[in-house]
Formats: sequence, structure tokens, C-alpha cells
Amino acid sequence: MSIKSQAPLTERRTWVFDLDNTLYPAECNLFAQIDERMTRFVADYLGLPDAEARALQKQYYFEHGTTLSGMMTHHEIDPAPFLKFVHNIDHSPLPVNLKLREAIKALPGRKFVLTNGSLGHAQGVTEAMQISDLFDGMFGIEEMDYRPKPARSAYDKFLSSFKIDPRDAVFFEDLARNLEPAHQMGFATVLVTSEKDWSHEPDGARPAGPEGEIAPYVDHVTGDLAAFLEATFEPQD
Repeated sequence: MSIKSQAPLTERRTWVFDLDNTLYPAECNLFAQIDERMTRFVADYLGLPDAEARALQKQYYFEHGTTLSGMMTHHEIDPAPFLKFVHNIDHSPLPVNLKLREAIKALPGRKFVLTNGSLGHAQGVTEAMQISDLFDGMFGIEEMDYRPKPARSAYDKFLSSFKIDPRDAVFFEDLARNLEPAHQMGFATVLVTSEKDWSHEPDGARPAGPEGEIAPYVDHVTGDLAAFLEATFEPQD
């Protein structure tokens, strides 16, 4: 469902998708595996009880954009072992959504993934969903020099790498705070919501639930990505 119309999507030709809880439905709980493994890494690395490790993990996520960024800032960790550990997950909960595949395929122009996760994670998820071949490029936390969204530098590096004009682009995200800099740069923005209870995440850094105030930097909102894309462009032969 679109809630605003001041950013006509049909005039855009670059489509940028966040990965976790955006390209796949949050209800499949794939990210819960990553969340648990981040807690485990923090607990083991810092020698903390699980409850303290989880609280610190969420604090770093809120303050730095990702747990990894907080761990690098405060504890100077090597990011590679962290990313390998937290993304070592079971992909079987991911749906193969042929409706979504056809809707993405029908979009005119180029398509990209822009994620605060690793490039390997993006490749693994999209391959499991059978949509990896639809994208012209993927951009992970490594390519951002580990400075994640919503840092402006993450978007600048992405745009420069793929020679994208944000005024020609649409950005799909489940985290409203990550849409704000994109909107300021000229992207049309789409907030992808879910029915999940996100109350365990820090206030101000929660994925979008089914209700709540929509910020002025959100142009459109949808709880069904495939249906939203189908309504924007009819599939092509």
C-alpha cells in the first residue's frame, strides 16, 4: 500500500533493496538466528553473561548502526571472524517466492542489494531465495569500510561504486532511520513493514511494525513487497 504519491516510482530506473527483513519476510525469523549468534559472539569475546552481552549488543546497534561497528569502535575487533560467525546460519526458513521473483524481474532498469550485512550473506540469502541472478550488484558492509547505514558515507560509497544517481533511484528498507539520509539524497523511499513484535529492539532503531507514525522521509509503505512491486509495474514477458 502506498501512502504518499509525491515520488512517482514509474519515472525511476534504479531499484535498491535492503536485505534482511526487506527482501525476505521478517516473519520467517531468519534474522533471529543472526541476532542470537551476535549475542553469543559478544558474550564469548568479552567474557560476559548472556544477558549483559545482549544488552551491550543492542546498545552498540542503536549507537553505531550495527553491533559490529560498536565492537570495532570500542574493542578493535577484526570484523572478518565476527561476520563469518554471525552469518553461519540455516537458510531453510527462507521462502522461494516466485511472485516476488517475477515482480523484481519486471522492474525496468538496474537492481541492487545494499545491506549492513556481509556480501557473502547477501549472496547466500538471495541464492536461497532464487533471486540472486536478478541483481546487477550487491554492496555489503565490507564495501562500506564497515561504516554502516545510516552513515552518509555508506550511501556515498554505494552510489559511487555503481555510478547511480539517487534522483533516479528507489530504496526499500525495513528500518526507517536508514531511509532518512537516502531521502535527503534524492531517493524515493519505501518502508517495508511486518507483523512481528520488535519491542526487544532499541526504541528508535526498530524495524517497521504494522503500526506507528510514518516519518516525512518515508514516501511509501508496504507490508507486501511483491504486491507493491506488481502494482507499480506489470510483469513483462
